[in-house]
Amino acid sequence: MSTEETLPEVINDAVQVYCDGAVGWVVLTRPGQINAINDAIRVGVPLALERLELNNDIRAIVIRGDGERGFCAGADIKERRGVETSLQVRKRMESARWIESLDSVTKPVIVAIHGYCMGGGLELALACDIRFASPNAVLALPETGLGLIPGGGGTQRLSRVVAPGYALDLLLSGDRVNAERAREIGLVTRVAASIDSLLEEVSALAHQLAGKPPTASAFVKKAARAALEMDLKSGLGLELDLFSLLATTKDAKEAALAFSERRAPRFTGE
Repeated sequence: MSTEETLPEVINDAVQVYCDGAVGWVVLTRPGQINAINDAIRVGVPLALERLELNNDIRAIVIRGDGERGFCAGADIKERRGVETSLQVRKRMESARWIESLDSVTKPVIVAIHGYCMGGGLELALACDIRFASPNAVLALPETGLGLIPGGGGTQRLSRVVAPGYALDLLLSGDRVNAERAREIGLVTRVAASIDSLLEEVSALAHQLAGKPPTASAFVKKAARAALEMDLKSGLGLELDLFSLLATTKDAKEAALAFSERRAPRFTGE
């Protein structure tokens, strides 16, 4: 790790955050429950992301889970809710759309997936920009087997990440897929060489992304996400607008100058 690494800051009893140079790490810290999602995680993750988003020294973010068993096993079924009506369930979930906090993060976000990544854990991963899996990763959305459907964005984000046919197969069957199968269908884009090397490889990628001009990273995220919502003509117009804005930045000029001078660029975000 970098000599600039900070000690973990406790957001609450389920989430910690720390910085390693220009990379911010969000850690789920319920290893005894395979980081199952409780209210502390629902509150803590958005708070950690907001803190890192507002920190101008942070240019890339990683989310990972603590412990050997997995990234996140999904919702904590031990949380007692009592008897609720459909309207009460709707209101409760509407007030806790915590995964959507990732939609407002302009910096690149990588999720490091090891072991179990189930239900809400996979929904959290789907909201990240890059999914980087360990060879032992096991991913699934098993909600239909429980008489439910994913309620944290799974039905909407999955078909935006993998082909609709694969998405419906996974949603209807609830089948578990391993890391290699997940990469084959595009559910993850990278698989680490070994279980032990996952965090090292994720860290290297995060630092690589953090070394790029931050405005360009933010704009390319904005354009790529807009492609899922806009018609082609509107999307191409947005792309030209963003390209034009970047062309006049100091970072773009610095990149060209550094290339001609055969040196590493020094980006400032301007």
